[in-house]
Amino acid sequence: MKAVVQRVSSARVLVDGRVTGQIGTGLLVLLGVAKDDTEQDLAYLVDKVVHLRIFEDDQQKMNRSALDVRGRLLVVSQFTLLADTRGGRRPSFFDAMPPEPAAAMVHDFAARAASHGLDVEQGVFGAMMDVELTNAGPVTIILDSADGRKKQ
Repeated sequence: MKAVVQRVSSARVLVDGRVTGQIGTGLLVLLGVAKDDTEQDLAYLVDKVVHLRIFEDDQQKMNRSALDVRGRLLVVSQFTLLADTRGGRRPSFFDAMPPEPAAAMVHDFAARAASHGLDVEQGVFGAMMDVELTNAGPVTIILDSADGRKKQ
């Protein structure tokens, strides 16, 4: 499971010109689910995202998490994070989880993040989405649940 986490002052998702998810200060989480991802991958990434200290404290140091600043999350499924471009110019998505179980994992990610007390919005799984954001900082972090497996 891979995530691109962006600290934002605002972000929203539009489908067919209609806003389907919108946040102010918080994190935009672009989430890609791999076909071999497990419950452990999901738990690792949720924990990492909600506790990631990328918001500034009073000394302008990144010491606060979304939980600390009462930030919001906008979770957007993005299977293209699983693209394999080693073989040529057209990406392969062989490693991406099939749509039905991937949709369940994305929904579970959002629900688990919300269980920490965060206000969580979502994109629309499988839809063609326009994602608008104002990246604050800019701060962008790439997370991979495989990193959690390496530490075990």
